[in-house]
Amino acid sequence: MSLAARSLAILADRHQPPAEEALAEELPWLHWLPEHERHTCVRELLADLIAGADTGLLLLFARSLASWRSTAEAWSDPQMASELQGPFPGDGPELSRPTEAAS
Repeated sequence: MSLAARSLAILADRHQPPAEEALAEELPWLHWLPEHERHTCVRELLADLIAGADTGLLLLFARSLASWRSTAEAWSDPQMASELQGPFPGDGPELSRPTEAAS
């Protein structure tokens, strides 16, 4: 598994568009991510997969996969994606740092 994960990572590094297309066939929700997010997603997933394959601990890969899928689902709804980018109600004005009181 480690060999396959490393080989896929090398392919993704050297031939990014075809590697992303191949992953998108298995993970169709990748298409919902903006392009810059898609690149980050692929890099992070492959890094977690390599580490998990090397150690036998795939829980972090599974968490990362679930997290990215949730992110893609949020991006699939333009209104939700817009709302999640802010500005957020309740963000008040920036306050100045208090000064020390003179003794």
